Amino acid sequence: MVNTDDPHRKGEATQGADRDRRAQLLDAAVDHVAAHGIADLSLRRLGAAIGVSHRMLIHYFGSKEQLLVEIVRTSERRQRDLLSRLRLEPGRSPADVARLLWQHLTDSRLAGQERLFFEICGHALRGRPEALPILDGLVTDWLEPLVAAETAAGVHPATAHNRARLGLATVRGLLLDLLATGDRAGVDAAMEEFLRLYYGSE
Repeated sequence: MVNTDDPHRKGEATQGADRDRRAQLLDAAVDHVAAHGIADLSLRRLGAAIGVSHRMLIHYFGSKEQLLVEIVRTSERRQRDLLSRLRLEPGRSPADVARLLWQHLTDSRLAGQERLFFEICGHALRGRPEALPILDGLVTDWLEPLVAAETAAGVHPATAHNRARLGLATVRGLLLDLLATGDRAGVDAAMEEFLRLYYGSE
């Protein structure tokens, strides 16, 4: 029989509940930022929007910038999950998958998320301590699935790694271009040219 008065077990249960609650709040925050952007975003306003006090957000995330870092990392993870789902759909070529992911990333409704990504990266590159965690896995977390896709298509591992890095840098560069210029037709044309060079005639 399990002793429910065991302090160790109670502690584990509390930690598990805290992790679940933190994950729920993070998902809600990501959804809010995706829908409304980050203009004039404060912990108080965000908390009101997702049904929690700003004090609880500080309890779970420490500070506004630490929460923004987690929002970016979660958004990136969702994008990688989407890439994985698209790759598993039958009948899609690698170029088709890349185009669908590009369409998702450049959806105007996600512009706030993309701006936040580059803003937090800029803070990290300037050495702001609370933003530095964004650099962990910023490239490597994407390289793993991209390299796997290349090697599955028969590309040599060393070449696959180079191609994956090139693809990631191109997408991020064109996303920055789009945010800076608003030239959707131009960046779409550039992406199509890149895909033609990258995948050949697909």
